[in-house]
Amino acid sequence: MKSLEELMAIKNKMQDKVSVRTGSGDIRIVVGMATCGIAAGARPVLNAFVEGISEAGLGDKVQVTQTGCIGICQYEPVVEVYEKDKEKTTYVKMTADKAKDVIEKHIKGGKPVSEYTIGATHL
Repeated sequence: MKSLEELMAIKNKMQDKVSVRTGSGDIRIVVGMATCGIAAGARPVLNAFVEGISEAGLGDKVQVTQTGCIGICQYEPVVEVYEKDKEKTTYVKMTADKAKDVIEKHIKGGKPVSEYTIGATHL
């Protein structure tokens, strides 16, 4: 970084990602980031959700947060989606690619991706 303008450009680029993490909305995506989740690959999953929601321009409707232990370590990385007036959806064994699917099909499309949920039969 060599100038104030360069610093301002970085700030502007990151502003959308910060608002996704701190904002509020009708949908909240919670990524389990305890030691077991991180070891299983939760950090790239969290980043995929933050970047995907930001790129889709959904920062005003969707908040992406993290939590500690969710309690089902064998299914990590675990992601829970809370929607206003709906039951929570729990996604298990998540990856960054699956996060992109969840954004497209569930967050944008309104239909949970059942094959990634804890109730899926192939786990």
